[in-house]
Amino acid sequence: MKKMRKAAALKYDNGYEAPVVTAAGMGHVADKIIDAAEENNIPIIEDEQLVEMMNKVDVGESIPFELYDVVAKVIAYVMDVDQIVNRR
Repeated sequence: MKKMRKAAALKYDNGYEAPVVTAAGMGHVADKIIDAAEENNIPIIEDEQLVEMMNKVDVGESIPFELYDVVAKVIAYVMDVDQIVNRR
C-alpha cells in the first residue's frame, strides 16, 4: 500500500514571534502544496516527523514552542541555500 503524501508550508518574516503554518494537508492537498512550492522555487525539506507535527497545527497559527529548534534549523538551512544560489 502506497503511503499518503503529507506536506506543510511555513512563513516567517522578521517581527514574527514564530513561523506560521500557511498550508497543511495530505494526499491531493499535499500534492498541491508541493506543486506550488516547486513552481515558485521555494525550497522543499523532506522530514516525515516534522510534517506530521506541523499537520497538527491549524493553518494561520504559529508553530508550537516544541518545534522552535527544529524549524530554526530548517530556516537556517534554507537561508544558507539561498545565499549559495544567489552567489551563482
